[in-house]
Amino acid sequence: MKKVLISAKGLSKSFAHNGGQVHIISNADLDIYEGDFTIIMGASGSGKSTMLYALSGMDRATSGRVEIDGKNITEMNERELSALRHTKFGFVFQQIHLVSNLSLFENVAVPGYLDKSRPVSEINRYADELLEKMGISKIKTQLPSQCSGGEQQRCAIARALINKPALVFADEPTGALNRRNTTEVLDLLTACNSEGQSILMVTHDMRAALRATRILYLEDGKIIGELTLPPYKAEDEKSREKQVGAWLNSMEW
Repeated sequence: MKKVLISAKGLSKSFAHNGGQVHIISNADLDIYEGDFTIIMGASGSGKSTMLYALSGMDRATSGRVEIDGKNITEMNERELSALRHTKFGFVFQQIHLVSNLSLFENVAVPGYLDKSRPVSEINRYADELLEKMGISKIKTQLPSQCSGGEQQRCAIARALINKPALVFADEPTGALNRRNTTEVLDLLTACNSEGQSILMVTHDMRAALRATRILYLEDGKIIGELTLPPYKAEDEKSREKQVGAWLNSMEW
């Protein structure tokens, strides 16, 4: 039986608008499991990114519980949430948010330095390993502005992994990339997952959806469908595309 990394119960998010309430997430129950490549899909405005932010503690839920290691993160203060995100989670976004005046190596290593339990030499070694794994070790001294969008996103993935997180959250990580760079980034995330890294990604891209071992479909802030898949293999992509496409059509995607 798979280990539950995050468990959400009765999760809701709403905000006031024109004297009423707009509900983004509505009483959602959800478990995220260790080792899965979970993808959240749905139409624009269905609550995908809001769900991801609420599960990670980056945004406060209006009501409900989100538990990790038996602790309700919806009751944590900002300092506790920051420590949780730093030690347990990694983040990759569509907007890459690398620090412009730091090299690729520094962008990866600096978040690791915040973990005082690890020697700087160990962090530096691991940063080099990650940059090598991402295929950008030869340009590690360059600034982000000197690199392509795909190279920057690979650096962002390495940065997300530097503290060996239990779960990587990815919000449309290929949304600003061309087709070739999208494939390269998805290949890297798939490889990370095959090595045991748990991933939770929001996407609207079928190419990204094919990499999932589990797809959740949101409509009006509610999970209305779930599809479980075996680990991705490139040679099975065509049949996998038919299966996922048929399922998404049944969700009226």
